[in-house]
Amino acid sequence: MPTDTTHGPRCRRRLLARVLVPLLAALTLLVLPGPGPGGSTADAASVCQGRPTKTYHFATGELRLYRTRHYACAVTVAKRPGAARPMTVSLQPRGGRPAVKAGRFGRQTGPVTVHALNRCVRAYGSVSGQGRSTGWILC
Repeated sequence: MPTDTTHGPRCRRRLLARVLVPLLAALTLLVLPGPGPGGSTADAASVCQGRPTKTYHFATGELRLYRTRHYACAVTVAKRPGAARPMTVSLQPRGGRPAVKAGRFGRQTGPVTVHALNRCVRAYGSVSGQGRSTGWILC
């Protein structure tokens, strides 16, 4: 009776390694704790694309603006994250309608993004009724 040598123990080990190694790596990333509350001193990663251009501070938080060549993006971040409270972020290109995100959030609201190639924008952000508005900027 002929024996099939293509699926020997060596081939099975390679197949097992190809399947199990990525699976174990993915499980390790899920199980190991990442930086949690107080575990990292760096700011949270931005949800906006582009480079940070301006940050406007106010009593209860800050309004962060980002810019790429074609787009502007804004996020409102609470000074003290915690319980959900009213938050708003608005970004309007000159000659266009504002993009607004409002609601009750614990840490941040946004991002809102508008097309702003060769256009000025104005932004507004608030946390718990206190906020900051800009004039026409990023021209």
